[in-house]
Amino acid sequence: MRIPGPEARGDGGVGAVAAAGGLHLYQLLLHAEYGPVVRFELPGAGTAVSVADPVLLEATAHVDKRPARLFEFLAPLCEAGNLQVLDAEEHGPWRRLLLSVFAGRPSHERHFAHFTTLATELADRWAERAGHGPVALQKDLTALSLRMICAYALGGAAADIVDPDRVTAAFEDVLTTYLGPAREEGAASAAGSLAYLRATVDRVIAAHRCGGRADRSDLIGALVEAGEEPARIRDTVMVTLLAAHHTTGVAVSWTLHLLGRHPAAADRVAAELDHVVGHRAAPGFAELRRLTCLELVLKESMRLYPPGPYGARETTEPLRLGAYEVPAGTTVFYPFWAIHMNPAYWPEPEAFRPERFTPEEAAGRPRLAYVPFGLGPRSCEGAGLAMVEAQLVLAVLLKRFRFRPAPGHEVTPVERFVLWAADDIHMIVEPRRPGPAHP
Repeated sequence: MRIPGPEARGDGGVGAVAAAGGLHLYQLLLHAEYGPVVRFELPGAGTAVSVADPVLLEATAHVDKRPARLFEFLAPLCEAGNLQVLDAEEHGPWRRLLLSVFAGRPSHERHFAHFTTLATELADRWAERAGHGPVALQKDLTALSLRMICAYALGGAAADIVDPDRVTAAFEDVLTTYLGPAREEGAASAAGSLAYLRATVDRVIAAHRCGGRADRSDLIGALVEAGEEPARIRDTVMVTLLAAHHTTGVAVSWTLHLLGRHPAAADRVAAELDHVVGHRAAPGFAELRRLTCLELVLKESMRLYPPGPYGARETTEPLRLGAYEVPAGTTVFYPFWAIHMNPAYWPEPEAFRPERFTPEEAAGRPRLAYVPFGLGPRSCEGAGLAMVEAQLVLAVLLKRFRFRPAPGHEVTPVERFVLWAADDIHMIVEPRRPGPAHP
């Protein structure tokens, strides 16, 4: 049976995506019109098959290959081969190494105090600005998340040899130039920034090696101990900064945006923080588990605004998707936003309802109905770390402030490697008076 979808238009799909307002919105339109499996023109990849049904997605969850053409834009960041398209044999050991660092509680706990300091510093700056106009959430929060991931990736051995402000600025320069629409402008500056970042990583590698046994709770330490070559270590750090620096900031920004429009939910989170954290400014690492209301709100926010709105794989053998046969070599598109808005599994999908993620409600859904960090062997290795960072930052900010939408400011989701807001998310930040503490 032929997979349904629109007729080819001869422009590789560029016009249809532009007319819809972006690939993320185009997917919603396609699946609303043609059903859970759609054939369409994906710019840069030819004909692709998009799957928005979580049950059918199970048939693709094992696929461990990405379409190389879609990830060519990352090649300038890598010296030893594009890490996003490693073949399965090489990708498996590399992924296991990353998971040993990013998914482990010891490394999360080791960096937690520093993360708390960085979040508190931002809260202090916002407190000084209270009453002086709206705050641009995504600008400030992505800068915070970049500082966090720089500290995590470079590790303790870097404390005396890394300038975090310069590293942050250099990476933003690289990101804007190499991944932006006008890559030729500022190319010389970006090349210098990229060279500086690689030289910084080399100094950290040297510090690890001079200090004896590497610390596996730091990314570079784990890579050094595993015997990775310097070029692969540099590439891994660059790709880690790229993948992680927007994710936490964007997720926190969209969560605050939603809470600003749902004050009753914000009040419940604030009451929980007062109860669990008491008069302290931030929770301890172990207390994150007790912030269940905050966790529900964050998960519902990432359902409505997944930081990465889509992904893609390439089949290496024929696949059966319900009534459809997908041949080997096909680009399978994962429309995460459309999956999260599938009304068959999310009644009133556009409504903000954190209670969807209580154990009782979640038990009735397929496991791939919610995929904010992707799925299968190419899912995000840093998902656990991102959740710790986001919950901590939200706890610090919501303990001290109330957030209201800036009058007259329209928030429009757009694609910018992640699900960004076209003109940022401007909000009024007001100090809140804590309720009674119950330690």
